Amino acid sequence: MLTLTENASTIVKDISTQPGQPETAGLRITSESATEPTFAVTAAPAAEPGDQVVEQSGATVYLDEAAAVMLDDKVLDAAVDPTGKVEFALGLQP
Repeated sequence: MLTLTENASTIVKDISTQPGQPETAGLRITSESATEPTFAVTAAPAAEPGDQVVEQSGATVYLDEAAAVMLDDKVLDAAVDPTGKVEFALGLQP
C-alpha cells in the first residue's frame, strides 16, 4: 500500500483542511493512462466508489483502482517550492 513521508502527510493535511472542505476531504490520485504511470492529483471532498483509502498521520489520500495497483509499493513525498507550488514525487518503499 502507498505510504507517505512526513512532508507529504503535512502537505496533504494542509490541502485537505482548507476552509470550506468537509471532514472527509483528502487528496485524490487517479491514473491517467493504463499504459504509462501518469497520474493526476486533486483535492477531493471524499472517496469515490472503488477508491482505496490511505490514512497516515492525519492525512487522507484516495487512490482510484488503477493508481492503487501502480502505487502499491511506492512512497509519496512532497515539497513546496519557493513560489509556493506543491510538488509531489514518488519513490520505492525500502
